[in-house]
Amino acid sequence: MELRQLRYFVALAEELHFGRAAAREHIVQSALSQQLQRLERELGVRLLDRSTHHVGLTAAGAAFLVEARQILDHVGRAGRTARNAAASAPALRVGIIDAGYDSMPQILRELERAHPGIMIHQVEAGTPEQYRQLADGRLDIAIGHAWQAPAEVTSELIRLDPLGVLVPDDHRFTELGGVPVAALAGELLLLGEESQTPELNRFVIALCHSAGFTPTIYAGTVESSRAAADLVLQRRCVHCVPSSFRTSNRPGTTWRPLTEPATRYQWSLLWHRANPSPHIATIIGSARQIAQRLGWLEPVQAATERTPSEDAPTAADHSDEPV
Repeated sequence: MELRQLRYFVALAEELHFGRAAAREHIVQSALSQQLQRLERELGVRLLDRSTHHVGLTAAGAAFLVEARQILDHVGRAGRTARNAAASAPALRVGIIDAGYDSMPQILRELERAHPGIMIHQVEAGTPEQYRQLADGRLDIAIGHAWQAPAEVTSELIRLDPLGVLVPDDHRFTELGGVPVAALAGELLLLGEESQTPELNRFVIALCHSAGFTPTIYAGTVESSRAAADLVLQRRCVHCVPSSFRTSNRPGTTWRPLTEPATRYQWSLLWHRANPSPHIATIIGSARQIAQRLGWLEPVQAATERTPSEDAPTAADHSDEPV
């Protein structure tokens, strides 16, 4: 198995289009197809469902995607660490909430493709801790919700992320194209770790209140996205998470978007307004490019989508400042 095959597979899994994936990897489409066929033969499983007008992941492909991304992330991190050790300049210190969310990893891969000389050090921390580290200079840039950011931290909205629910494959919600928010009233709901994503938790609770009920919250805690998916697989609860939650591809689980109202969660890049690092503008530029290519900021249809207003931020409550 070759690293380039993993790169090609991840590119196709994200683009779901052979032509776009080949262009992204700067190879011809036939070479991309040949390498993916070799990868499938080596693994002994079919990773992709192909037709004339459609490319999709099989269950094996979805499971392999999670691991392939982690391998590429680790390989990239190892290379950056080695380069960082040999260089006098400090790395760009980037805050991520949890490796289970895919927004910042995709931004960083875009950054590395365009600017391979930039060294990146990733720091996993919840949004409150990111605020503290940005304020005192231990982080250069981070990704999270901009609501309640301290005055010295500025932001730019980068993704409007559909909110949904992760359930076991045999759950009644899997038969629905979308799950009305009111339907969560009969479910035991798992939220994120409070120290990691308190804003997302309040957002979900406020959304339930806006639909006329107080949610029943799973009493336990989870320390990782993988542990959360394990609880869902054990049928102990359902998990309310945005679409960027990588483990929504976990075999045995299904993610369905919330409807009535359909709702999107705001992810923003965060940085200290007085930080002198020249790399901040570079990573913001990479984030804008990938957001445009993947449609992260497509306009919200007011008739069908909204943000809950009770105890949670709305577009009117907080506007992310442009760079």
